[in-house]
Amino acid sequence: MERTLVLVKPDGVLRGLTGEIIARLERAALKLVSLKMARASRELAGKHYAADPEWMRSVGEKALEAAKKRGAPVKESAEQIGQRVRGQLIEYLTIAPVVAMVFEGNNAVLKVRSIVGATSPEHAAPGTIRGDFCTDSYALADSSKRPVQNLIHASGTVEEAERELAVWFSPKEIGNYQRTDDALIYRKG
Repeated sequence: MERTLVLVKPDGVLRGLTGEIIARLERAALKLVSLKMARASRELAGKHYAADPEWMRSVGEKALEAAKKRGAPVKESAEQIGQRVRGQLIEYLTIAPVVAMVFEGNNAVLKVRSIVGATSPEHAAPGTIRGDFCTDSYALADSSKRPVQNLIHASGTVEEAERELAVWFSPKEIGNYQRTDDALIYRKG
């Protein structure tokens, strides 16, 4: 049984999509075990988007690759891009409330990521949350000097989920209860 963090980002909250997002995840037999609306401080957003050099380099390398495919010139290094993107993400997470949630279930991290869709909205498949509701793209975000607005954050790995859950929730805030379908889904023998 895994737990994972889901954030409805400011664009999802401002567009009134929180209920739709929760409904899709719950219909997939994922159990909502904690939920809160918060106005993230820069400090909290900075903990969420930790200053991890490997993550920033990875983000920068992906941005360089995408720019190359578009034929867009880039003057920054991967590390510089990663630092800039981290700063933009921190700023973005603080512009309006977010809804932070903990979902629990079998393979919860992978299941949530599948339902959410590709990080890049233009590559998110129809039927996923981003595929159905996002209209942004990296090209538009880059030309506007802002991060892509893709409605939702979902932890990418079990380890990432553990780290992120500790940023947003104390152990006391995470509930434990039985859904009526738990006995069917998780029954033994």
